[in-house]
Amino acid sequence: MGVSSEFLATLVLALVSSVANGDPLVPALIIFGASVVDVGNNNNLNTPIKANFPPYGRDFVTHSPTGRFCNGKLATTSLRSITLTQQLTCYKECQTKVENMVGKPKANDIFSGAIHLLSAGSSDYIQNYYINPLLNRIYTPDQFSDILMRSYSSFIQNLYGLGARKIGGTTLPPSGYLPAAITLFGGGRNGCVARLNQDAIAFNNKLNSTSLSLQNKFPELKLVVFDIYQPLLDMVTKPSDNGKPPIVQKSSFFESRRACCGTGTLDTSLLCNAKAHGTCSNATSYVFWDGFHPSQAVMKS
Repeated sequence: MGVSSEFLATLVLALVSSVANGDPLVPALIIFGASVVDVGNNNNLNTPIKANFPPYGRDFVTHSPTGRFCNGKLATTSLRSITLTQQLTCYKECQTKVENMVGKPKANDIFSGAIHLLSAGSSDYIQNYYINPLLNRIYTPDQFSDILMRSYSSFIQNLYGLGARKIGGTTLPPSGYLPAAITLFGGGRNGCVARLNQDAIAFNNKLNSTSLSLQNKFPELKLVVFDIYQPLLDMVTKPSDNGKPPIVQKSSFFESRRACCGTGTLDTSLLCNAKAHGTCSNATSYVFWDGFHPSQAVMKS
């Protein structure tokens, strides 16, 4: 959904449920997104932004880094993955591989029945638009969101043309509460950067209206927008009222401003390392693992 290389594509094929006759209820889950859903594809990219070293992954089942920008699992972690990184080009390659394995009719059924999830946009703003004068001096936030909407609309229509029928997209989070955003754009204040949240809300409104238009344009398309803005907003503004599921732990979050890793302000990737001073010993009650990414506890909530 973005306009930069921050938008990675992770294609995940998995049997996620079964019905009585043994056939999969949903034959595949295919995820396109940036670092918040990256299960390790970034390890294979020529980029300095990595998460394949400690303390990333310290709470993963292996207690070792996997390339996930988290202390443990992501919401998509439990799935067996086929890793690709060039969006629609790789999606087509994936379709061809599946066709070769099971035949074209069965492959068509798999992809038309698959759930496609798009999770992107935050990096386009935080790590691109807000820090790039070539963009923020030329485009207003409203104009930039229009660019992203055109990209999103085109992407959905291309997916539809390739056989996708069940697609879900996620809203932007309350970006003004990210520890890194407060450090970078907060002007020295230790509080929410309101304008970033306002931009996120405006973007999310456009995402909903654009999705509705696409749904009306393609009757066979099932397009749903999942709200992650409000749940994360509740966690950072009322941390004591929001914790892990009772089956995991009954205590609520106690730290929503600072991240667990390093100084808890800007640290991510190389700044979040095994020798980073100040890293918390237990991340289960932290909303954020590093300056940009939620903790495993939030992923489970």
